[in-house]
Amino acid sequence: MNAFNQAISNIGVVPVIKLNHPERDAAPLAKALCEGGLPVAEVTFRAAGADKAIKIMKETCPDMIVGAGTVLTVAQVDAAVAAGAQFIVSPGFNYKLADKCQELNLPYFPGCTTPTEYQMALEYGYEVLKFFPAEQSGGLAKIKAMSAPFAMFKIMPTGGISLKNLEEYLSCPVIAACGGSYMVKADDIESGNWDKIIDLCKQSRAIVDKVRG
Repeated sequence: MNAFNQAISNIGVVPVIKLNHPERDAAPLAKALCEGGLPVAEVTFRAAGADKAIKIMKETCPDMIVGAGTVLTVAQVDAAVAAGAQFIVSPGFNYKLADKCQELNLPYFPGCTTPTEYQMALEYGYEVLKFFPAEQSGGLAKIKAMSAPFAMFKIMPTGGISLKNLEEYLSCPVIAACGGSYMVKADDIESGNWDKIIDLCKQSRAIVDKVRG
């Protein structure tokens, strides 16, 4: 893997974040993730102000890796990049997004769960693919089966990942990292329960260290 993909893989878990109040929550959340040992965030465009959240998180923790998720349009890519996003994630594969990210030399992780989508990604020379929704699409069994003809890819499953199955996923050599929102639940963000978020991040980090050393 290239250096950027390897950096995310080394962290092992990518918090997938939806922020309804970025002005209030983005800065303390960024600090909590870093303190918990997961200095990376996929800020989803499912909530308004995602670009603002990305900007605040990067300004608060400059060494943190911050990207945009649930990106559906080229306009959202532009907004994310303007805010300082370092990578783009989409729930499916989109040629327009792939072309735009390639033009910007920006890492793009498209959602791929079928052989056709894997082959589309192969055309672009990608190393790491998002597999979403992971559990609902066949989980680890399908990821392993897909790796037989597509051994060139590492996978970042998202959807249904929790502390209960994180070790099982990370133990598979096909997995680059796991995405999840279990450590950044809406209720904890809304109530400012940063200590709980830090604890869940530390538990995740401990599993990564246990599996990968």
